[in-house]
Amino acid sequence: MSSPPLGVYVHWPFCKSKCPYCDFNSHVREAIEQTRWRAALLTELEHAAREAPDREVQTIFFGGGTPSLMEPATVAALIDRVRQLWDLAPDIEVTLEANPTSVEAGNFAALAQAGVNRVSLGVQALDPEALRFLGRQHSVDEAVAALTTARRHFPRFSFDLIYARPGQTAQAWAQELERALTLAGDHMSVYQLTIERGTRFFIDHARGSFALPDEDAAAQMFEETQARLHAAGLPAYEISNHARPDAACRHNLIYWRYQDYVGIGPGAHGRFAAGNAKRATRRTSGPEAWLEAVERSGHGTAEVTDIIGRDRVEEALMMGLRLVEGIDRGTFATMAGLDPVEALGEARLTPLVEAGFLEVDAIRLRATAAGRQRLNAVLGRLIS
Repeated sequence: MSSPPLGVYVHWPFCKSKCPYCDFNSHVREAIEQTRWRAALLTELEHAAREAPDREVQTIFFGGGTPSLMEPATVAALIDRVRQLWDLAPDIEVTLEANPTSVEAGNFAALAQAGVNRVSLGVQALDPEALRFLGRQHSVDEAVAALTTARRHFPRFSFDLIYARPGQTAQAWAQELERALTLAGDHMSVYQLTIERGTRFFIDHARGSFALPDEDAAAQMFEETQARLHAAGLPAYEISNHARPDAACRHNLIYWRYQDYVGIGPGAHGRFAAGNAKRATRRTSGPEAWLEAVERSGHGTAEVTDIIGRDRVEEALMMGLRLVEGIDRGTFATMAGLDPVEALGEARLTPLVEAGFLEVDAIRLRATAAGRQRLNAVLGRLIS
């Protein structure tokens, strides 16, 4: 009998600068003790193996922050320790997020040698003015060069774009998408710019320093994205993610399918089976506080919660309905303890089905394209 599958997430919290739209757990520091951080990450990885033992690791994901700022030796050490602590899938996916500056792209060969076989680049825009507005540290030329380098060193690569930027029109976005498609590999992530509390953009937007395209314009850009990428052989498999057949990010599918993963590093989350519950873990968010906790106690865990009953159903719904494939009812019942249709009931489901936002059959519950575009509102009706 094979070991239950598991994903491993490693959070590197440091960036060269804080982007004005970013509300992730990322921090700027003048100096980083790389050796000390490597030792702490390895220590917490060993703790995670005790939390979820006897598994087969199918994916490793280095996120951040900017994990391409990690020393390749640290990446190699972590991958090697995962190999020692768990069984590894023969086709393991090892993804690392990177910014497309020339300095970071210079590490791609060493990162590939360390065991990374998929890289995700934060390109964000192919327009110089937009890159300046978004606070990015790279130029368009650097982005193109980094994508060329990624294609040379990694079997798979992806990049991110952000649309619905101030002053952007649907026509301009379509032209930018066309250029992006000439650079694309087997995966692209395309996100609408949103204003998040706690970011510099939140303050600037509240002051009226800039305005975003209205709802109709943003919806038109979303639909343009779906149509153009589908026609180019990169259909959506999740609200913001597009891939060629069999090229979806397998690590992110673990999240959306509500499968098991452990997380290490500041602020990292984990979800894994523990008896009849789903155990949720959260590490301490602050980098220095996390580091001190790991050195003191062997881990930086701030919270452990067992998710049961209705909470488990709602978590699985919030993740699974993001996917174009939707939710497999049988698999959902095994993981969450209840069939989703029975758990929600006809009174909640029928109006959303009749309005064209959900589809239900004997096998699946899924959001339609219209439902995914309005998923927050749909979820509000389902789990209120």
